[in-house]
Amino acid sequence: MGKVLFVYKFICYKLFAKHKKGFGVHSPFVFNLLTKVIENNNQYYAFDSIELLKQKLLDNQKTISVTDYGAGSTKLKNNIRKISEIARISSQKEKYGRLLFRLVEHFKPEQILELGTSLGIGTLYLAMPNSNSTLYTIEGCLEIAAVAKENFKQLNVENIQLLVGRFDEQLPKLLKEVSKLDFVFFDGNHRKEPTLNYFEQCLPLAHENTVFVFDDIHWSKEMYEAWQIICNSNRTVVCVDLFFMGLVFFKKGIPKQNFVINF
Repeated sequence: MGKVLFVYKFICYKLFAKHKKGFGVHSPFVFNLLTKVIENNNQYYAFDSIELLKQKLLDNQKTISVTDYGAGSTKLKNNIRKISEIARISSQKEKYGRLLFRLVEHFKPEQILELGTSLGIGTLYLAMPNSNSTLYTIEGCLEIAAVAKENFKQLNVENIQLLVGRFDEQLPKLLKEVSKLDFVFFDGNHRKEPTLNYFEQCLPLAHENTVFVFDDIHWSKEMYEAWQIICNSNRTVVCVDLFFMGLVFFKKGIPKQNFVINF
């Protein structure tokens, strides 16, 4: 998707997104989600330490060799990249990292899966709300994974199991070893078919309290097509479009609905 079209879509989203601060939301589940999680501005204990770590990464001029198995960066073309550049382009933005933290804090998942570790900033937002949870995260690039592992050590976070390798190899192995998935963050391959493939692979381990989060659902035309297919699946019940993220819920006993929320 061209930059001009993307900016146009974002402006339209900000102008015309229907729901904010609970106005017009008649679903009790979504109203609770919006007012207690999405619009929650509480300053949690872990935010300062994660964001200080990210600032150090933004200042880190060390270079590493990057292998990218996904759609790749539209801004970084060279395989030899500075850690500061990777942090600037790929690390989870503060606003959305904090949202991930609040989602985990609210829904209290025990088994969390992240597809796409990068430098581990998003991983930390997912892992730190509950030290008793187990977070499995998959990263395709060995050198990026090594940096992420050091970042986890710096913050003394021990409930993360980092798997290194291609998603197509590591994900099927992991899904055979776990009994359920309570929370999945899809953030590693911004293409339509792989996204739908990983979604279908994870579905059998989802239950009515599972949360799926998809990053960059408007990143490209095909990513938005994937998002629409996911929302129309007969397994999904509530889908929430936050433009840069999409939230999917499987709650039973409520009508199937899709929301666009101004975040």
